[in-house]
Amino acid sequence: VWMVENIQHINDKFFTNFKLKQYYIIYTDLKRSVLGFLPVLSWLPRYSLRDNALGDLTSGISVGIMHLPMGLAYSLLAGTPPVYGLYTSFYPVLVYIIFGTSKHISMGTFAVTSLMVGTVTQTLAPNSNYMTLNGTNGTAVLDSTALYNDRVQIASSLTVLCGIFQFAMGLLQVGFIATYLSDPLVRGYTTGAGIQVVLSQLSSTFGISTSLYTGPLSQVYLLIDVCRHLPMTNIGAVVITLVSLVVLITVKELNTCYAKKLPAPIPIELIVVSTIISYYANLNGLYKVAVVGQIPRGLLAPRNPDISLWGSVAGSAFALAIVGYAISISLGKTFGLKHGYKVDSNQELIALGACNLVGGFFQCHFVTPALSRSLLQETTGGKTQMVGLVSSVFMLIIILEIGTLFQQLPKAVLACIVYVNLKGIFVQFWDIPALWKSNKVDLMVWLVTLVCTILLNLDMGLAVAVAFSIITVIVRSQLPNYYILGRVPGTEIYLDIDAYEEVKEIPGVIIFRSSTTMYYTNAELYLDALQKKSGIDTGKLITQKKKREAEEKRQAKTEENKAKKESLTQVNWAFEKSSEAGFPGDDLKTQKSSTNGDGEMGSSHNKHTLILDLSTASFVDTVTLKTLRNIFKDFKEIGIATYLTGCQGEFCVVEQLSIAGFFCESIPKSCLFATVHDAVLHSLRVHGDKDIILYDYALVSGTFWNLSLRICSFPINI
Repeated sequence: VWMVENIQHINDKFFTNFKLKQYYIIYTDLKRSVLGFLPVLSWLPRYSLRDNALGDLTSGISVGIMHLPMGLAYSLLAGTPPVYGLYTSFYPVLVYIIFGTSKHISMGTFAVTSLMVGTVTQTLAPNSNYMTLNGTNGTAVLDSTALYNDRVQIASSLTVLCGIFQFAMGLLQVGFIATYLSDPLVRGYTTGAGIQVVLSQLSSTFGISTSLYTGPLSQVYLLIDVCRHLPMTNIGAVVITLVSLVVLITVKELNTCYAKKLPAPIPIELIVVSTIISYYANLNGLYKVAVVGQIPRGLLAPRNPDISLWGSVAGSAFALAIVGYAISISLGKTFGLKHGYKVDSNQELIALGACNLVGGFFQCHFVTPALSRSLLQETTGGKTQMVGLVSSVFMLIIILEIGTLFQQLPKAVLACIVYVNLKGIFVQFWDIPALWKSNKVDLMVWLVTLVCTILLNLDMGLAVAVAFSIITVIVRSQLPNYYILGRVPGTEIYLDIDAYEEVKEIPGVIIFRSSTTMYYTNAELYLDALQKKSGIDTGKLITQKKKREAEEKRQAKTEENKAKKESLTQVNWAFEKSSEAGFPGDDLKTQKSSTNGDGEMGSSHNKHTLILDLSTASFVDTVTLKTLRNIFKDFKEIGIATYLTGCQGEFCVVEQLSIAGFFCESIPKSCLFATVHDAVLHSLRVHGDKDIILYDYALVSGTFWNLSLRICSFPINI
C-alpha cells in the first residue's frame, strides 16, 4: 500500500510538472509572439528618461519642423490638397511607434512614392473631367472642389490597398521579396523618379500651367510643354524660386559644415516659409503667384475606401508597396547596423502596412521613410521611436491651430524645398563611375532602370527594370566559369590549375568545379565544359569502343565460321596443322591483345577517377539529375569512377538526390564525400597510388593530420 501510494504521488507530481512545463512553453511562445508583433511593449517599459528624453525631444521637434514643408510639398506631388500632407505626417507616424523596430527612420511623406501616388490620381481623375462651362462668358472653369475630393478618395483607397498588401506579406513572412530589387536597381529607380519629381515642379517654379501627360514618354511631352509655355513665365515665381534656393542651399551647407558645433541644425525650411508668409503675404493678389490655398483647421473623421477602385489600381498598389518597403528596410538596416540593433524585415513590413492601412482610412496618402528626415533624426540625437511621438504632437499643434497661417505660401517655395531635399537622390549619379570600375553588369542595370523610369511611367519602368535585372542574373548563371582543380603542395587545398602555377594535378584524377549551381539552363554547358576541360570526349570514346567491339565480334564470328568449315572438310589435316602451328584461335587472341594494348579506354586517357565538386550547388532539378546520371554512366563505360563532393553541407541537395531516386546499385551513396581531399585520398587508396606525398607536416598540425586520416580512411556514406 505504501509503495502504491508513493508511486501514485510521484506520478501526480510528474504529470503536474509536465503540465506546468507545457503551460510555460505556451506562455513563452505567446509572449514572444506578442512582443514581436507589438515591439512597443518591449522597449517602452524600459525607456530611460535620463538617457533618452532630451535627445528624443530635440530630435522630435527638428523632425516635426521638417515634416511641415515636406508634407505640404509632397502632398501636391500626390495630387491632393496640402493639408492632407499634414495628416499624412501625423497618423502613420503614431502607428509606426507601436509596430516599428527601427529607432531612427522617420516615417511620413517621400518624394518618389508621392509622385507614384500622383501618377495614379491624375490618371484616374484628370483635370479635363472636371471642366464646366461658365454660363456668363462660355469659358471653361475647373471644378476644383470635386476634383480634389475624388483625388483624395483615390489616394486614400490606393493607400489602404497598399497597406493590405504589405501587412499580408509581413504576416506571410515574405519580406525577402524586396531582395529582388537589387541596390543598383533601387538607386537607379529613385534617381529616375527624382528626375520626374523635378520635371513635375517646373510649372510651379516658372509659374506656368501645363497639360497632364500619362503613360510612356509622358515626361518628354511634359518637358516640351514646359518649354512651349516659357514665354508666359511668371517673374514673381522665378524670383521667389531663386531667393529660396540660395537661402536653402547656403544654410544647409552651413549645417553640414558646422554639424559638430551646432546643437541642432538650423530649421531653414520653416524659416523660409515664415519669411515668405510675413513679407509677401499678398503675392497672389499682386503678382498672380500660385499659393497653397485653403488649409482648414482640425482633424477629419475616418472614411471608408472606395473598394470599386481597387481593380484599376491593384498593379500600382503592389509596385508602390514593394518600392516603399525596399526604401524602408534599406534605411532601417543601415541605421540598425550603424547603431548595433536588429531590424526585423518581416515586422517592418507589418509596421509599414499598418501605417498605410490606418492612414488610408484617415485620408492620408502612401508613407515611407525619407532619407533627409531620417538623417536629421539621427544627427539631432534621436535614440528611440519616441521621436515620432514628439513630432506627431508638433504636427497636431500645426493642424489644430496654426495651419491657416500657411495658406498664402507660394507653391514656388514648396518646389524649392523639394529640389533641395532631392540632393541625396541626385548624389547617386556618382554611382556611374564607381560601377564602371567595379561591376559593369550592375552599371547596365542602373542605367536601364534610370532610362526606363524616365521614359516609361513609374509602374512600367519598375517592371521592365526588374525583368532586366532578373535576365542579367539568368545570363550570368548560364555562363559560369569552370575549373579543373589541382592540389596546393603540402595542403588539402584545391585550386584552379590555370590560375595558380604552384598547383599540381593529381595523377589519374580529374577534379571539376563550376562557379554556380547547375540547373536546366546551364546543364548542357556544364557537360560540354567538363569534356573540354578534361580533354575526354566520352561520346567519341564510347563510339570507338562500340566500333571496336563490333569489329572484334565480327572477326571472331568469321574465324569461328571458317574453323567450322575447315573442320568439316579437312578434319585430319586441320588436326595435324594445329598440332604443328598452334590453334587458329591463337591468332585471334594475339590480335585481341594487340587491340587492347593500343586502344583500351583506360590507356588512351590515362585517368581513373572523376571528382565533381558540387560545393556551389544549392538545389537540384530534374535536368541536373539526368545530367549527373549520364556523367556517371558514360564515364563508367570508359573505365572512370565518378565521385561527388561538397554537397553534404547543403543537406537539401543530398535529400533531393535521394528523393529523386538518384542513388541506386550503379550509383551508390558511397560515391559521396565530404571534401575533395577525402575523395582524392579514397581514389588513390583504391588504385594503389601510395607513393604520392599528400601532406607537409610543417604546414599541417598534428591534430588536423590525425583527424584527416580518420575521416579519409573510408568513403563518407551519407
